Amino acid sequence: MSRIFYVAVLVAVAGLVAQPALAETPNQILNSLASSAKAEGGNKGFTAVNGEQFFKAKHGGELSCASCHTDNPANSGKHSKTGKVIQPLAPSANAERFTDPAKVEKWFKRNCNDVLSRACTAQEKGDVLAYLLTIK
Repeated sequence: MSRIFYVAVLVAVAGLVAQPALAETPNQILNSLASSAKAEGGNKGFTAVNGEQFFKAKHGGELSCASCHTDNPANSGKHSKTGKVIQPLAPSANAERFTDPAKVEKWFKRNCNDVLSRACTAQEKGDVLAYLLTIK
């Protein structure tokens, strides 16, 4: 085979590798959390009521999710320590929220540690996302 053929194949493969990951929808993320909750031995079904209670509660410390993201996650918030503006958390107000599984996991890991001093369970994450999906 010719050298041009090999170069063309290499360029094509490099182009495929460089493609960005396809965005997911918040509902796809929620379905993934349901699978994770089952694997953890739970998943009694996600509820917006439980998610709202979790979001607004102080979990033994001084912070809740609402401390930075406000009681209305459709509004911009502000980091309680740095003062940095935080874009709305609700997918209805910020279409980029809950579309990248890696960012979602990173966000939950950091924020659950800040608020709970531990990782959130998949059940807790799913309940919070179920709540956020009800915000208009």
